[in-house]
Amino acid sequence: MLTLYVKTGCPFCAKVLNTGKELGIEFEEKNIADDAVATELVARGGKRQVPYLVDSEHGVEMYESGDIIAYLRAQYPKH
Repeated sequence: MLTLYVKTGCPFCAKVLNTGKELGIEFEEKNIADDAVATELVARGGKRQVPYLVDSEHGVEMYESGDIIAYLRAQYPKH
């Protein structure tokens, strides 16, 4: 399961979501507008920065849209 922490209106989040759509990937989206989700994000990654990807299947968690996009393209190429 891929979880993506996002914030409404975040252009970097939109880039990752668009790449996911292009590759046929579905994310469980968690919006940090919800204070509980923001607290959960800080507990996981140490900072309140989005986008933040959690790939529980592969034990990968990361910030930075460019890194996330490169990871998705390598790990989940479109079939």
